[in-house]
Amino acid sequence: MRSVFRDLWKSLREKLKESLISVLPVSLLVFLLSITPWVDISGKELSVFAGAAGLLIVGISLFNLGADMAMTPMGQYIGEGLTRSRKLGILLSVSFVMGLLITVAEPDLAVLADQVSAVMNSTMLIVTVGVGVGVFLLLAVIKIVFHSDLTAMLLFFYMFLFCLAALLFSSGKGAFLPLSFDSGGVTTGPITVPFIMALGVGIALTVGGRNASENSFGLIALCSVGPIVAVLILSMMARGDMAFAVPDYSMEAILEEGVWDLFVETMLNVARSLVLIVVFFFVLQAIILKLPRTKLIQILVGILHTFVGLVLFLAAVEMAFMPIGFKIGTQMAAHNPVLLIALAFIIGMVVVLAEPAVHVLNNQVEEITGGEVSKMQMMLALSIGVGVSIGLSVLRVYFGFSLLYYLVPGYLISLGLSFFVPRLYTAIAFDSGGVASGPLTSSFILPLVIGACCSLQGESAVLDFAFGVVAMVAMTPLITIQTLGFKSVLSVRKRENAAVRRILAAADDQIIYFE
Repeated sequence: MRSVFRDLWKSLREKLKESLISVLPVSLLVFLLSITPWVDISGKELSVFAGAAGLLIVGISLFNLGADMAMTPMGQYIGEGLTRSRKLGILLSVSFVMGLLITVAEPDLAVLADQVSAVMNSTMLIVTVGVGVGVFLLLAVIKIVFHSDLTAMLLFFYMFLFCLAALLFSSGKGAFLPLSFDSGGVTTGPITVPFIMALGVGIALTVGGRNASENSFGLIALCSVGPIVAVLILSMMARGDMAFAVPDYSMEAILEEGVWDLFVETMLNVARSLVLIVVFFFVLQAIILKLPRTKLIQILVGILHTFVGLVLFLAAVEMAFMPIGFKIGTQMAAHNPVLLIALAFIIGMVVVLAEPAVHVLNNQVEEITGGEVSKMQMMLALSIGVGVSIGLSVLRVYFGFSLLYYLVPGYLISLGLSFFVPRLYTAIAFDSGGVASGPLTSSFILPLVIGACCSLQGESAVLDFAFGVVAMVAMTPLITIQTLGFKSVLSVRKRENAAVRRILAAADDQIIYFE
């Protein structure tokens, strides 16, 4: 027992070190901005932010430990157990239900739904997105079982998606387009990613076949498309006033409600979400999985870590990161919009370091690719991609043009690159796009861009120009990581050509000439 606690404490210390490195750049950036004339942040706000940053570090550490102990094993056990049962109907049914349940449990979606409740019913939005994830998770499982081509599926569904977007735009409801595309990014967050990726690995390794590891990627990519399609269809049926009311992001308003009340509300929301997943898992355990007691205890301990970590994480971002993000966006846009664009790029590069799901993906990519794609390469590609996306989003707010001017060429480039890079890179890239847009994107970056939009375009333009930043964060890694793959292809060809030249040169040296 003592050795178990020693190993647990060792793992937690490693997670704390990783979390500190992740959160420190964001925190230092905020403190540096507070001493400039561009942003006026009070001493009280800085104190609350410092305390929230500490909670964020502990929260991310506990969540990552819980994901390793519970969420990832649960997904893999379900994938392996259901695939071995050789009952495709049960596998697909469970995949749909789990897709729905984990989406309802996703904190990112709740954050987005609360911020747009003035124009769309929150419960309806969450359920619609959940159905979209469930349907496309089902399709993703079919893709693994039958070894279907991910590139062909993505090409078809994105063409269908943009056809729906054109119909929505022509119907005069184009203001809902950014929200629809944002919904695809927020669904793949800290709860969804570990579970879905592990589910894919479990099914792919059990099914076997050539390139089983490569076949396990792509679930996040397809699950990001489902919510966009679902919300586009929901938006076509929307009726009534589309006027957007900006929520009260002030720290004073949150603190007046009481920090304890915030923690209690967060605990209830996280518990309600996790209970659905846990109950369904134990139903499967009793009927199909039959896992040993030791593994169930490990999963329960991991769920406890996940619960505490998520509560601390979400309370910290709502208490301090959301208000500070809004204030930075509002004041920087009023002072110097051009400087804000440059700052947005830097913020994007460092914020992605604090996304819990990013670390889960990076570890899994390095493990499955055998080090061919390292964690450092993944993190660098994601940081650059997210930084560019947020900088471009603020630029769009400044000039006030449609999100489609970014998305259409961006996805054309992404899908075009998929024909020239190894399929593994395409699958990783499209998975990374969903993973990069996590809780801090919806609770720090989105308020920052909303604040900038309020200063530059007015509150009435927020739905048109501020929303869409999550969609941008989800799109740019598709290009950067596939570019990494394209570079890898060129390097291999260069080495092969050099080897051929050396062989030919050696052969020429051995030719004997007779006179």
